[in-house]
Amino acid sequence: MERIIAYIDGFNLYFGMKQNGNGTLWLNPQQLVLSLLKSHQELISIKYFTSRIRNNPDKEDRQKTYLEALETLSNFKITYGHYQSHIETCRRCGHSYPYSNEKMTDVNIAVAMMEDAHNSLYDTAILITGDSDLVPPINSIHNIYPNKRVFVAFPPNRSNLSVKNVAKGSLVIGRKKLAEAQFPPVVIKASGFRLIKPSTWI
Repeated sequence: MERIIAYIDGFNLYFGMKQNGNGTLWLNPQQLVLSLLKSHQELISIKYFTSRIRNNPDKEDRQKTYLEALETLSNFKITYGHYQSHIETCRRCGHSYPYSNEKMTDVNIAVAMMEDAHNSLYDTAILITGDSDLVPPINSIHNIYPNKRVFVAFPPNRSNLSVKNVAKGSLVIGRKKLAEAQFPPVVIKASGFRLIKPSTWI
C-alpha cells in the first residue's frame, strides 16, 4: 500500500470554501481526504495548519467550536501559527482600518513535509492549498527524495499554476466532494459535550 499523509492549509481551504458560500464550512477533512484516495493508498495521518483568530469574538467562537470538532478525529494533528492584528492607515486619505494576517503556516507546512519525507513516513504527500509560497519545499522534496511525490488538491477558487507545475499531480476540490464530507450537525466529544454547527454556516 502507498502511504499517504495529508497536509492542510486551514485558512487557504476555509477562504476558498467561503468564497463558494458558507454551506460546506462544517467540513470533516478526514472524510474529504479519504474520498481523494485510490484503492492502493492508505491514509497514515492528517496534519492541519491554522492560527487562532483574535479580536473578533463571534469568529473566535465559531473557530473554537470547529477546532474542537477536528480534535475528535483520529490520527489528526493541528499545528498553530500566529494570527496578527494591527491597524493600517491609508497614506493618501488618512483612513485607518483593522488588518489581520496569518504568520508561519506555510513555514510550518514546509518543515513538517520535509521532516516526514526525511523520516520516510509517507510515499505521497497530499497537500491541500493554493499557496505559491510552498513551491520551494515541493521542489526540494522531489529533488532530494525522487521516490516520493507531492500531490496538490486545490481548494475552490485557489488553483495556482506555479504550484500545479511543480506538483506530481493535482486536482481542484469540487463542491460535491466538500458537501459529501461534512460533520453531522452535532459532534459529540469523548467527554459527552455537544459541539453544534454554527448557525451561520448553512
